[in-house]
Amino acid sequence: MEKGLKFNVDDTHKFEIEGTKILLDVNSGSIHVIDELMWDFHDALQKKEGDLGEALQGIEGKYEHSQVMELKEEVLELAESGLIFSEDIYQGKYEPPAKPVLKSLCLNVSHDCNLRCAYCFAGSGHFGGQRLLMPLDIGKKAIDYLMEHSGSRKHCEMDFFGGEPLMNIDVVKELIAYGRKQESKYGKEIRFTLTTNGVALNEEIQEFFNRENISVVLSLDGREEVNDRVRKFPSGKGSYRVINQNIKRFVESREHRNYYVRGTYTGWNKDFFEDALHLVEEGYDIISLEPVVAAEEEDYALTEKDLPALKEEYIKLARYYRKRKAQGRPFNFFHFNLDLHHGPCLPKRLTGCGAGHEYMVVTPEGDFYPCHQFVGRSEYKMGSVNSGVVNREMVKKFQRAHIYNKPHCMKCWARFYCSGGCHANADAFNHDIFQPYQLGCQLQKIRLECAIWLQVVDV
Repeated sequence: MEKGLKFNVDDTHKFEIEGTKILLDVNSGSIHVIDELMWDFHDALQKKEGDLGEALQGIEGKYEHSQVMELKEEVLELAESGLIFSEDIYQGKYEPPAKPVLKSLCLNVSHDCNLRCAYCFAGSGHFGGQRLLMPLDIGKKAIDYLMEHSGSRKHCEMDFFGGEPLMNIDVVKELIAYGRKQESKYGKEIRFTLTTNGVALNEEIQEFFNRENISVVLSLDGREEVNDRVRKFPSGKGSYRVINQNIKRFVESREHRNYYVRGTYTGWNKDFFEDALHLVEEGYDIISLEPVVAAEEEDYALTEKDLPALKEEYIKLARYYRKRKAQGRPFNFFHFNLDLHHGPCLPKRLTGCGAGHEYMVVTPEGDFYPCHQFVGRSEYKMGSVNSGVVNREMVKKFQRAHIYNKPHCMKCWARFYCSGGCHANADAFNHDIFQPYQLGCQLQKIRLECAIWLQVVDV
């Protein structure tokens, strides 16, 4: 029975959510809703190392012969069409561009903050250095650098980050005005984004952001008691009431467009579905909840033993997401945004965020780092707005950090969706950007399964 014919079963992944059995063909991206017969056949195929004939024989005793023959014909047809058990046509062929083109800069306009969040990777805003604000001339040089090194790219991006960027709002305003002039001069368009904790988000700043069409990411961790346990003022007082009031006014002022309310969940609120529910019920319909990244000895850290509970929280959230959509009251959850038909371009699928070659961060002193999470790690300093990028080997290293150069990624079914994960987290936990942060990988795969399930059940 088709002896000798072998399939590439290693590059498939099957899972079940709420009774729906799903099979993903990794290389083609094809998604199949399958029955128990196909589920068992896939199990047999894995045990028989992809041998079609032996796998079919392995399920003959459980199913009618006619069912097995019908399955065989369907599988052969799908395989012939490249929709299942397909091969990776890019492995061994992908080469990063010889001259990377810069598309985005993150300006750390403030290495200071008006909050003292327990889990802050930036050490309450100063990134392990001095508390500084970016001078206007450094910001202008950064904009010039982006314009001059973005090649023929028409659309560029610039993020204002910190610390808390609103502590340097006057410079932010002047830099946006300068950017508008430079984009006109160079025939480009800059998309500006700013991430804020919302403490200083008054009506004047609100009107400015709306007038200038600035995308804004707003930090709020969910329920008041959850938020205030970690996001506190220097006095120790919780920030929820001030922040929630400011964010709500801001979101309503722009008719719930062009924003994200972003929270972080920790080991102190592993029931984070309740925080997502709270944010949605507060009227925020574009949200994200990110897992904290922390050393295991921290009280608020997440560990591998938490994975089953966290998976159930994501499934609860997926159920709620689907229910709200069916009711005509949808909301947008960042990690459930998945385009199965027109996803990211190939280089982005293989390399991810582009940190260190397409994207860099600029510190208040004007130094370049691969991204904001590398700031303060002196070995990753790449140059400055005055010298340009001088550490070209660092650029090449980050270009090489694509999925085909990461052993863990080569065996992972999620590789074309996560693109190898976060380099900064890999370095923080493994001291090697080529060795992904495994807890982050596991959570990413849970989220992806939920996102794929939502796609197929609502077709």
